[in-house]
Amino acid sequence: MSPSVGAPRALADVYGRGVAVSARPALETAVPASRHRTTRDALSARPVAIAAGTPLICSAGGTDPALLAQLRDGGLPVGTDLREFRTEAEFAARVTEARLDGLLLAMEYPLPTSLCPDEDAVKTARLVGFLNNKASIGTFVSPRFQARRGVVSRADLAEAAPAGESWVLKAATDDAHGASLDVYLHRAGERVVLPLFADVLDEFVVEEYLDLLRNWGVQLYVGTDAVARLLAVTEQRVDEAGVYVGGLFGAVTQPPADLLAECVAITQRAADVGYRGLCSLDCAQTADGRLVMLDLNFRITGGSVPLLALQSVRPDALDGPAESVKLVVAAPLADLLVELRPALAAGGLLVTSGHDTARTDDSARQSTLQLLVHGDDPDDVSARRRALEAKVRR
Repeated sequence: MSPSVGAPRALADVYGRGVAVSARPALETAVPASRHRTTRDALSARPVAIAAGTPLICSAGGTDPALLAQLRDGGLPVGTDLREFRTEAEFAARVTEARLDGLLLAMEYPLPTSLCPDEDAVKTARLVGFLNNKASIGTFVSPRFQARRGVVSRADLAEAAPAGESWVLKAATDDAHGASLDVYLHRAGERVVLPLFADVLDEFVVEEYLDLLRNWGVQLYVGTDAVARLLAVTEQRVDEAGVYVGGLFGAVTQPPADLLAECVAITQRAADVGYRGLCSLDCAQTADGRLVMLDLNFRITGGSVPLLALQSVRPDALDGPAESVKLVVAAPLADLLVELRPALAAGGLLVTSGHDTARTDDSARQSTLQLLVHGDDPDDVSARRRALEAKVRR
């Protein structure tokens, strides 16, 4: 069950040749069009650092010259065929152009078949949507590893999610919005304040609220040979509300062997019905000893990109402690990179992706930078990660 020899370093090692990758969710139909524009564009640019020669359809916010220079200085296989867009219309045009160039599209989120017909896709939009639907987890996970959950309609939501009990609410949709529809955690006795998606979707997953002892993100991939392989095991850092804020890499507590085997088996079941690409399976051990699968993320994630990046430039660091961190500021990305120059020069810090909305027609003004802090001492790595977070909060 150890990570496979010859682990991928760039997108072509996973998807093969003749493929263009699009990691951008489609325009949401269930929420206001502008609400998650910044997130959607930033997701499209996340694989820039590991694209190498693979055509990548990405937001121009991720191709800032200062950012690309920093990624190259870090030794990463930066994309050489970046098909950038600045507007919604340009995004659609880049997808169409890739198809006309004879490339198959590897969509990480489902796109309308009117934009990318099934015959032009590595994996169909229907499959990608189904695999990432929170209501589909029972189809691929063995009963032993399933948490107690149920799919309920909007009409039945109030009865299924009472204020006096603890529960988790998730969106049940094939649209796979890509962090646009947040998970909502409710603790017994607190006031119920349902998220926006409760007003716009028809179905939801209500799941038991678990007391977690360990929370892993098991990173896997399915290459062109349709075989599921383990990439690495990461642990997840979450905030007080239970929202993912970063990952722990390298020197992490390993899951029990049977849970790890189930993760590989789940991915192989997805491969058998046509899935190709990277994926991250969220699983956990509860305080009372249960092993459960929480979420299936069949797409490029915040855990997979740093792993491929380290595999490219510092494979020796894969066995040591490392932590990912996301910095978000209302300032130009180039200015943030200048501020971080001393920390980058000191070593043990790798920029893995970034995005600046000023290079698009997005009305928001926001820069996002993803970094990986690595070293030999886990306490030092955590301290340097916290120092970076404090730098942007001051």
